[in-house]
Amino acid sequence: MIDDGPVLLSLDDDGVARLTLNRPDASNGMDVPFLRALHDAIMRCHGEPGVRVVILSGNGPNFCAGGDVKTFASKGEQLPDYLREATSWLQISASALMRLGPPVIAAVHGFAAGGGGFGLVCAADLVVAAESAKFLPGATRVGMAPDAGTTVTLQRIVGVRRAMEILLTNPTLTAAQASELGIVTRVVPDSELVAEVDALARELAAGAPLALAETKRLVWDGVGRSVEDCLPDEARTVSALSGTADAREGLDAVLQRRAPRFEGR
Repeated sequence: MIDDGPVLLSLDDDGVARLTLNRPDASNGMDVPFLRALHDAIMRCHGEPGVRVVILSGNGPNFCAGGDVKTFASKGEQLPDYLREATSWLQISASALMRLGPPVIAAVHGFAAGGGGFGLVCAADLVVAAESAKFLPGATRVGMAPDAGTTVTLQRIVGVRRAMEILLTNPTLTAAQASELGIVTRVVPDSELVAEVDALARELAAGAPLALAETKRLVWDGVGRSVEDCLPDEARTVSALSGTADAREGLDAVLQRRAPRFEGR
C-alpha cells in the first residue's frame, strides 16, 4: 500500500496490515513530513475494508524516540509555530489509531519515548514488548508537556497518582516495569518479538471483525464515563451485532463444535 517514505504500510492476504515507522537513522524521530505520512497511512487503514488488524512497529534500533530534536532545535524562534503543526498531526494520528475499527498491536523494541513513541504505545490497543525495550515519556525534561493524548490515556491505564509520577519525573521504564503497570500487554524475549506479534495478529485477524471493532469502540468510549452511561450503548451494540452473519456463524460453530469462519458482515 505504501512501499517508500518515512512510514510504510503493507497488507497481507490474512488482513494483517503492517504500519512501519521508517526513519531508522533518526530513531524514527518525528518531524512534520513524518507525521503527515503517519496520518496518511492510518487513514489508508481506515479506508481499506480488508484490514483486520494493524501491527505498528519501527525500523532500526528503536521503536520511536519521539520528536525529531535536531529539527526542533533548528527552528529557533519559529519553533512554537512548527510544533503547533507537528502536535496537531500527532494528536489526530493518535486519535485515528484509537478510532480505527481493527485492533492495533504496538510491537516495541528499543526505546519508545516522547509523544511519538510513548504516546503511540498508550494509544494502541495491545502492546507486545521485547525484554530489552525501554519506555520514557520525556516531555517535561526538555521543558515541554506530554502530547498524543498521553495525559489522559496514561492515567486511565495506570491511575492518576502513578501517571503524575511518571510524567513529572520521567523514569526510564523497563519492559518488565511497564508490564507491571499495565502499559505493556506482554513481554517476550527479543528474539521472539516478531513471531509473538505475528501470532497474536493472526489470532485477531481470524476473529469476528465487527465484534472486535465494536468492543474496541466501547472500551475507548468508556474512558472517562460512568458505567451507567455506557450501559445503553453496550445494549444497542449487542443487539445490533446479534443480527449479523458473523454472529449467526459464531453460534452455529459452537453448536457444531468447529472453528468459526467470520467474514465481517
